[in-house]
Amino acid sequence: MKETLNRKLNWLMSLRFLFSLMLMGSTVTYQLANRLSLTAMPIVLLYGVSGVILLLSAIYAIVSPVLQYHQRHFACVQIGLDAFCITLIIFVTGGSDSVFIFLYLLIVIYSSVFVFNRGTFFIAGFCNVLFAVLLILEFKGTINPFGPGAGLGNVTITGLQVIQKCIVMVAACFSVAFLSGYLSDQERRSKAELVAMEAHLNRVQNLAQIGEMAAGLAHEIKNPLASLSGAIQILKNELEADKDNMRLMQIVLRETDRLSSLVNNFLTFARPSAGNTRTVNLGQALGEIVTLFEKNNSVDQRIALELNIVSEASIEIDPLQLHQIIWNLLLNAAESIEERSGRIVVTVQKMKNERILVEIVDNGCGMDEKTLQSIFNPFYTTKPNGTGLGLSIVYRILETYDCRVDVKSKPGVGSMFSLYFKSAWHKT
Repeated sequence: MKETLNRKLNWLMSLRFLFSLMLMGSTVTYQLANRLSLTAMPIVLLYGVSGVILLLSAIYAIVSPVLQYHQRHFACVQIGLDAFCITLIIFVTGGSDSVFIFLYLLIVIYSSVFVFNRGTFFIAGFCNVLFAVLLILEFKGTINPFGPGAGLGNVTITGLQVIQKCIVMVAACFSVAFLSGYLSDQERRSKAELVAMEAHLNRVQNLAQIGEMAAGLAHEIKNPLASLSGAIQILKNELEADKDNMRLMQIVLRETDRLSSLVNNFLTFARPSAGNTRTVNLGQALGEIVTLFEKNNSVDQRIALELNIVSEASIEIDPLQLHQIIWNLLLNAAESIEERSGRIVVTVQKMKNERILVEIVDNGCGMDEKTLQSIFNPFYTTKPNGTGLGLSIVYRILETYDCRVDVKSKPGVGSMFSLYFKSAWHKT
């Protein structure tokens, strides 16, 4: 995202530099065509404004690498100074009669690329204030703009014209701010969605390749493991009831069961089945899971669980697999909370695209960017006793139902897992 913003800011600086050159070239052409003296005040001011814009462009280019982590604020400073420069150009080229008044609208349009919708409206208001001040000063005769009408009188604009021009400018700027801000927000959402989908597809491809290898490997391990477990059971019954022998047998059987459980989880990750799919009332199912999870040792009365059902919804899924998905995510959230004042919020709501969104938000330790990129990889874990398969299995199960999971997290703040299920048509 920062790279995109930097690239857009570089484009803005380049276009501003070209604009200053065009303004200077137009001034030279105007001067020669009208045989004006180089010391004529309008020419001096136009050359001055062009020089200022050129100087600012050079300063921006020098300062930009230093402010690479504050580019949005840097863009706001540039937009504000551009508005002042445009006001000077309008003053030099006729004030209320200037043909360059439309440049305010260009500022509003490109500001929507760097600031959010509210910021675009602020820029539009700022441009209106500058234009209104210019008109009022012209109306009172405090300043006399240059241009075709200059010198015809002390007052070249009436009070009614000031009000009319201000109203037109307000309507134009805020209309452009609304449209450009809306389109920019839509573009940002679309890009974020595309980035998420691209990451999802890349992850699916990687997991599919790993899954193919894992399936064969798990089967090769499972068969001798079953034989080993059966042989140990027979030996346990035939050997003498010696305490040392029995203790060793118990260790072997316990570790064999642990290996068997790990292999079963690996098989679930490698080739998850669609299970016994049926229509499930999501709110009711989540209520039962949350109620059951509150009695888990991981909660231990130190974590408050909250279920918010914004929209009633049903999905097509195996209830046992839904339980496995939600339970894994709740357990992951609970284990990330180290304080006694923990909180986990589960929210259900319908989306416009007929998808059902389930959000699981916690106020745990959070994750950094490196961890976020790896949490769905098999055997990746940050827990001392974890296997690293829980979230991988969640991801693979959701994939079999054409669903997906996104995660946002910030160290020291918490994490939010967003599950996107397909809605099921049902009778209520």
